[in-house]
Amino acid sequence: MSLLPFVDEHVVVVDAGVEETWRRMLVRVEQSLSTSGGALYARLVRAVPRRSGGVRPLGAGSEFPGFRVARLVPEHELALEGRHRFSTYTLVLRIEERSDGRCRLRAETRAVFPGAAGRVYRALVIGSGGHALAMRRMLAGYRRP
Repeated sequence: MSLLPFVDEHVVVVDAGVEETWRRMLVRVEQSLSTSGGALYARLVRAVPRRSGGVRPLGAGSEFPGFRVARLVPEHELALEGRHRFSTYTLVLRIEERSDGRCRLRAETRAVFPGAAGRVYRALVIGSGGHALAMRRMLAGYRRP
């Protein structure tokens, strides 16, 4: 999946250390990917996986509608992957410690959008700015305890 084309990257500085940022990230990823709206969307676009499952607490193999944990490196990286009829994608969240005791949290998206339907979907989701808005909103939530 890391060979997928780069889509974008968003960064936020978190006023917390690595351990606290990691804890927040795991809790918030589970919360945000386990919504009924996410499950409905996953069904509509025929996402794989379609429902939550796998190991808990969060680890490689944990699943949410539209996402599977592909890799988890404690206090450093969480890689999610998924696919649906319009795209195959990854979202990699990385925590970098800063010298001032805070952290930088990076969210990198990679995806491929095959065929005409994929091109239309990319224009609607990426080209419209909707994806960037959602990513910035998600990352802003990590600033707060």
